[in-house]
Amino acid sequence: MVESTSAGRAGGDGARSQIKIVVPDDHSMVGLLGSRDELLHVIERAFHSDIHVRGNEITVTGPEGESELVSRLFEELIALLKRGTQLTPDAVERSLAMLRNQTDERPAEVLTLDILSGRGRTIRPKTLNQKKYVDAIDEHTIVFGIGPAGTGKTYLAMAKAVKALQDKQVNRIILTRPAVEAGERLGFLPGTLYEKIDPYLRPLYDALHDMVDPDSIPRLMAAGTIEVAPLAYMRGRTLNDSFIILDEAQNTSPEQMKMFLTRLGFGSKVVVTGDVTQVDLPNGQQSGLSVVQGILDGVDDIFFCRLNSHDVVRHKLVTDIVDAYNRYDAEKVPEFKQGGAGRNGAGRKRGR
Repeated sequence: MVESTSAGRAGGDGARSQIKIVVPDDHSMVGLLGSRDELLHVIERAFHSDIHVRGNEITVTGPEGESELVSRLFEELIALLKRGTQLTPDAVERSLAMLRNQTDERPAEVLTLDILSGRGRTIRPKTLNQKKYVDAIDEHTIVFGIGPAGTGKTYLAMAKAVKALQDKQVNRIILTRPAVEAGERLGFLPGTLYEKIDPYLRPLYDALHDMVDPDSIPRLMAAGTIEVAPLAYMRGRTLNDSFIILDEAQNTSPEQMKMFLTRLGFGSKVVVTGDVTQVDLPNGQQSGLSVVQGILDGVDDIFFCRLNSHDVVRHKLVTDIVDAYNRYDAEKVPEFKQGGAGRNGAGRKRGR
């Protein structure tokens, strides 16, 4: 727990305050501030306050209100350390972003939610919207994760699927996506059918290898416990006791989306992921992911979660690229940017 004392004073640039933060002795200042004060420098760049460290005391002097925010940030970082999380600049920046947005969730709660542990790593959400997304998967039968590249839509859904299989909540995992780019040209490609469609399913295999022992994957696939197949293979089936993920759903037609959603059987869960700004359908064909949001609005036990550039967990430049393209789309073709789903907010509940 952070102990703090404060004293306010007025300066020429407005009201200023001073807060002294006493860090408990059982927490390493190196872990809190980073090697060579790397994390401290991240915090200093984010504020106009003066931050001084002496022993296990941190004194913050700055504009009224900002000093309190710095104090809350250190409190969250200490909570993360207490839970065994190694602090990084990314964790500091994401914690601060949540505090600035004045969310109900504490950053320490969001960043320590374990989704799946194994193979020497633990998969956790890194943003508040990502936590809402994984919570929605627990609470609803069908969840749509809609957002730009790098927001963890597919990866987090895969982690939840593997966890559900491990906990015997489902008997199998089914991963599917449309092979739109191949179209009618599949017949002209060399190799067997599986060799032809493999490039379009490869991203799903890659994520799977991060979460499941690679040596066990052929056995699980041979037994039908894990199935990776193109969307066309779903037609005519009823999928019971399964965790089903449809990836790249923006490349489905409205008819394909209907076909897929009606495969739902008893004891199953469905996650649909996609980005309505990256539609590869030919001849301006309408995207099933765009259409379905209006059709299923208000249907019970269906949840639409919208992720945005702030939820990108890849290189920071990816966030800038996504924002730049959003600005371009807004200026050139506003209706394309909305993708027919502009009224759906991040994590908005349907039918509840």
